[in-house]
Amino acid sequence: MTIGVFDSGLGGLTVLFRIRERLPDLPIIYLGDNGNAPYGTRSPEEIYQMTCRGVQVLFEKGCKLVIIACNTASAVALRKMQEEWVPNDKRVLGVFVPLIEKITERQWGDNSPPKKVSIRDVALFATPSTVASKAFERELGFRAIGVNVESQPCDGLVDAIELGDLYLAEQLVELYVDQLLQRLPKPEIIVLGCTHYPLVSNFFHKHFEKGVQMLDHADIVAESLKDYLIRHPDKVGEITDSICLTTGDPLYVKEKASMLAGIEVNFDKAV
Repeated sequence: MTIGVFDSGLGGLTVLFRIRERLPDLPIIYLGDNGNAPYGTRSPEEIYQMTCRGVQVLFEKGCKLVIIACNTASAVALRKMQEEWVPNDKRVLGVFVPLIEKITERQWGDNSPPKKVSIRDVALFATPSTVASKAFERELGFRAIGVNVESQPCDGLVDAIELGDLYLAEQLVELYVDQLLQRLPKPEIIVLGCTHYPLVSNFFHKHFEKGVQMLDHADIVAESLKDYLIRHPDKVGEITDSICLTTGDPLYVKEKASMLAGIEVNFDKAV
């Protein structure tokens, strides 16, 4: 049995590791589209086509369920994929909804009408494409009333992380946090709206008071996936091996993954 995890590059490893911690016996096929990363400044059509190609590889490897561990792909491509492309016997899930369910104090899969919640001000750091899509605000509006979201596009941050340029990444985080705080001085929740950003979460933490809650997708997605598989055991595939694939250079991606995540991951070339 297995599931697939797809990301535009290295960021999805944060989700992969958390899933492995919560579901250690679940084989996972991970595919990072490092050869085309980053997605965050590409057009919606490019993002859609590249995401479909990546997910199709995982379907062909035997996965019935694929987690898109990329906020940009989840925000820009997922809804269209679910409506027009995903076969009836397969499922593709994103990372936004579990996090929003967490913020809005809902049980997994609760689709009841929107209601007032205790949170009022949310700061979202995300790629330019994710911010432009308004997907976070849309999904939040389906579930909650009266929540203000201040979104900050972080152009170039994913590029710096993928290259392993931590000095540049730190400078960019400082710039974007300063820009957001000028508009929203006291956010209650900080959302790291790209699965790459937890790899440099220490750069974000230093700019906020300890009492401010900072959320990323990894733990929340892993928790919601465990619940989902209990409710939908038919969506677990039959493959029994875990592998990591990349559209980039496997040795280069392994080196960068080890440097950023602190864990050695062996990659095979996706074909």
